Amino acid sequence: MRRAVARWQTWWTRLFVAAVLAGVLLPVAPWGLVVAVLAFGLSLVRPPATTRGPVDLGAPLRGRWVVINGPGTAVPSHGVKAYGQAYAVDLLQPAPDAPATLGWGLRARRPQTYPSFGQPVHAMAGGTVVRARDGQRDHGARDTWPLVVWMMTVEGFLRELAGPGRILGNHVLVRHEDGTVGTYAHLRRGSLAVREGETVRTGQVLGEVGNTGNTSEPHLHVQVTDRAPLTAGAGVPMRWRVAAVVGERDERWSTGPRRPTALPWFPENGEVLELG
Repeated sequence: MRRAVARWQTWWTRLFVAAVLAGVLLPVAPWGLVVAVLAFGLSLVRPPATTRGPVDLGAPLRGRWVVINGPGTAVPSHGVKAYGQAYAVDLLQPAPDAPATLGWGLRARRPQTYPSFGQPVHAMAGGTVVRARDGQRDHGARDTWPLVVWMMTVEGFLRELAGPGRILGNHVLVRHEDGTVGTYAHLRRGSLAVREGETVRTGQVLGEVGNTGNTSEPHLHVQVTDRAPLTAGAGVPMRWRVAAVVGERDERWSTGPRRPTALPWFPENGEVLELG
């Protein structure tokens, strides 16, 4: 039942907003408040946690990458379990000239100036492409305080109303042979190398790292769920067979010691990995 309710998360959120607007703009009966409260409660329902153990997979990228928002520091790694993100991880290659702190300008840095942008993204396991979406533009980085606030409030709210596709940006979903589903998000516009229904093998290039969807700078968001769609899927822990911790740490992305909920085998936020 929880999965059935969670599947319609986007529509519960839309219903809540519509009921609130109706209550503000129209002299409606108290039913508007009842609908708003009910819709809000339903929008918070999440699928039950998975009972599956960690899945062993190939790495989605090649070369040196920094872990951010990963399950090696805390679970849920992105602060929420929505859209199957409990064990999701973001990976990026830091820009060597990136400022140590956020500024106050309103001009967004072009995504093409980041080293992560355009890097090939590889399938972590073989399977069938069940969703492949392209066409969203690569927007400028949200690398100043005004732009970050915009992304976290107005832009984030509008993407939430639009649904998971706008949050993920250009993305690919691959259903593996064991039934789990790998998600690769924020891909560069025009870079998708696969189409829906296609069978892919482990290591095959799916697309390129981009800056589409709900993202502050070019990076890859990757996760595994126990099913699709993402609103009905629960996150599944990942283990990459070819990942090696370099022994370096990028303090810009370090968020402190492991929390009690963290996965002990997964690298912490800020740690540098050699993937290949």
